[in-house]
Amino acid sequence: MTASSLSRPATAVLLAAGLGTRMKSSRPKAMQRLAGRPMLAHLIANAADVFDRLVVVIGPDMEDVAELAAPYPVVIQHDRLGTAHAALQAEAYFGDGDVAVLYADNPLISAETLNSLLTERRQDNVGLALLAMRPEEPGKYGRVVAQDGNVQRIVEWADASPEERAIDLCNAGVLCADAETFRKWLKNVKNENSKGEFYLTDVVDLAVAEGVNVRAVEAAEDELRGINSRVELAEAEAALQQRLRKKAMENGVTLVAPETVFLCADTVLEADVLVEPHVVFGPDVTVRSGAEIRSFSHLEGCEVLNNAFVGPYARLRPGAEIGVGAHIGNFVEVKNTIVGDGAKANHLTYLGDASVGARTNVGAGTITCNYDGFFKHRTTIGENVFVGSNAILVAPVSVGTNAMIAAGSTITKDVPPDALAFGRTPQVNKPELGKHFKETLKARKENG
Repeated sequence: MTASSLSRPATAVLLAAGLGTRMKSSRPKAMQRLAGRPMLAHLIANAADVFDRLVVVIGPDMEDVAELAAPYPVVIQHDRLGTAHAALQAEAYFGDGDVAVLYADNPLISAETLNSLLTERRQDNVGLALLAMRPEEPGKYGRVVAQDGNVQRIVEWADASPEERAIDLCNAGVLCADAETFRKWLKNVKNENSKGEFYLTDVVDLAVAEGVNVRAVEAAEDELRGINSRVELAEAEAALQQRLRKKAMENGVTLVAPETVFLCADTVLEADVLVEPHVVFGPDVTVRSGAEIRSFSHLEGCEVLNNAFVGPYARLRPGAEIGVGAHIGNFVEVKNTIVGDGAKANHLTYLGDASVGARTNVGAGTITCNYDGFFKHRTTIGENVFVGSNAILVAPVSVGTNAMIAAGSTITKDVPPDALAFGRTPQVNKPELGKHFKETLKARKENG
């Protein structure tokens, strides 16, 4: 590899025009989610770590895909005439360096593998590099026929002889070449096949025919698997979850039963976090060191600070921030609420659109009534407050520092600091009425 090749710009063309017909979905295939993130977003994130420029090829009426691709440019393949035709739509963005063509439905290729592909292409004697794998079940993948390290051809399964079908090196479809040469090959691809489409894999035949050295870079099946159906989507999800769990544990996280914990691609778990079985992390969750997430909890769009406890059976919704050493217990739901350091809501509570001060204790059955049918309102609870069980706080309302709220109270007015608030209906006792009521019911039952 020469010094000049290292300084050459590199462009990745991401093909994302697929409709996802086999998934039986109205959503474009590129928008199907893996670990809480659209497939295309996975590919963009990894490709952006390696390539200087990215351009995304989409189909007509795919505004959601274009929005996801931003700020990278998009081009539209108005007529779906095959993968080579799709790649050629991005010709204006090839530049004068190297170009790789990637697929949105092949989203789990790591940055390391993409870097290996680009490095191989930049070897002095390599004109075209491709990605290949050795899947456990080669099935109907195209076979990579190689000799002395150079790829001779790619044979589609339907056209392969028994000897060629026995080859376990399979094509992943990703190619990388010099921009000028790649442009020429794409324009020379023919559509002489049963579907009348221009296939990107035909570039390999054109390169070999010119005497160009074509090399295969091998990577794991979990990275290179294509996703064209719901079944394959589920298989890819399982593979990605395994990868995410392993990474978390390698970074110092304890997963008591890893196979039962589900992570998002952007989940942040710091060292010394403990996650018990059957926990689901939705998008945008950060858990700081020393925190414990207990079984059967669901977290999304939230942050759990150091040494806090969440669960079991807790739900943290977007906007929840759980302070240092705070406790969120069983059957507690928190939404758009800051729970201060050392505060506790240990069971059967809803905290929505609120702030709870440090060291405050929220009793069982407490509800912040944040919605009046038209607007959301906030509840502010100060530090060192005691909120008795089954309290109802009707927002907008504030409770001052060191105040106490009696159990069973409905609070509709602000509570001053240090006050004791009662919001109960007066209790009335009727002598002998309980006994009379029971006797009446018994008589009715006996008389049918």
